[in-house]
Amino acid sequence: MKILIINPNRDLEMTIAIQETAGSFVEKDIQVVSVHTPDAPKFIETYEDQIKAAPGMIKLIRENEKEYDGFIVACHCDPNLDTMKEITDKPVVGIGEASMKLASMLGHSFSVISMTEQSIPNKEALIRKYHLQDVLASVRAPEDIHKNLKEEEKYLETAKLAILEDKAEVIVLGCAGMTGMDKRLEKKLGVPVLDGVVSALIILIGLIKHDLSTSKIRRYRSSNK
Repeated sequence: MKILIINPNRDLEMTIAIQETAGSFVEKDIQVVSVHTPDAPKFIETYEDQIKAAPGMIKLIRENEKEYDGFIVACHCDPNLDTMKEITDKPVVGIGEASMKLASMLGHSFSVISMTEQSIPNKEALIRKYHLQDVLASVRAPEDIHKNLKEEEKYLETAKLAILEDKAEVIVLGCAGMTGMDKRLEKKLGVPVLDGVVSALIILIGLIKHDLSTSKIRRYRSSNK
């Protein structure tokens, strides 16, 4: 089995972190390759950034479709995910959709920990798109009182507030840049913490093994037609 993980931005450091997480999760008979998107923005922060990343993402899937069994879009806002699902007959999984839908199965409600306050409305809109608003406890970003803490400590304190004040039972890490933190935070929080990269692999590996992919009879149209 061969899986291509597409980092929609061009940040090499994040791509390496994604690869490390994926490599430590999969079995030896599964090959995972993580790549950044050529000519994409440094980070995906706006809808304009998503559009700018689209040509490179399309190129990566079309150039690698025959070689790989499935694809992952490794950005929690799932940029251009619908397009990626449409242009290939192989299964495509976004880390945002995967982590939040898994979270809905693991507890009564979940909270998403976002990097910045500005990204909260985008996350809320995505949650409504996936019809998960009824099981959402909150979307939170680190508060000003946490600004002097180290990155991981910021997210830990934010998750604590989500559990205490919003009654979240599951925590979703809302950025691929948080990959690798899940189990460390989980030990301190006492609730399931979901890494988007791992969540997407859990789902995609199952889809590939059972030969399942995106329906192409209505919403998405096959690129082969």
